[in-house]
Amino acid sequence: MGFSPGIKKLLKIPLIVLLLAALSGAWLWFGEGGFVRLVRREAERQAHIERIHRLAAENQALLNEVHLLRTDMQYLESVARRNLNLIKDNEVVYRFEDNAAGAVDKTERPERSVDQDGGK
Repeated sequence: MGFSPGIKKLLKIPLIVLLLAALSGAWLWFGEGGFVRLVRREAERQAHIERIHRLAAENQALLNEVHLLRTDMQYLESVARRNLNLIKDNEVVYRFEDNAAGAVDKTERPERSVDQDGGK
């Protein structure tokens, strides 16, 4: 069932083209600048775009706060009271601690320090 030499030449050309196409496809897929790297770069690009959007939103929030601080005196006063612990004249601030946050047990007495030389 051998092929004639003319048919072998005709089959050799498509076989060579198919082999070159397979090699080119493998190089494009796995090569240095191939499809795998393209997918990886696209994922990095999407992560950078998300970060840019988060930073833009944060910048806008900060710009809004700056605008409020410059124009709204009530907001400025509330920020000063909250962050800088400022109070008005003749104003008293009461601060209460939670029992769970380190309040002292009333049955516990502080220890007295004793001088080494007997208090002389």
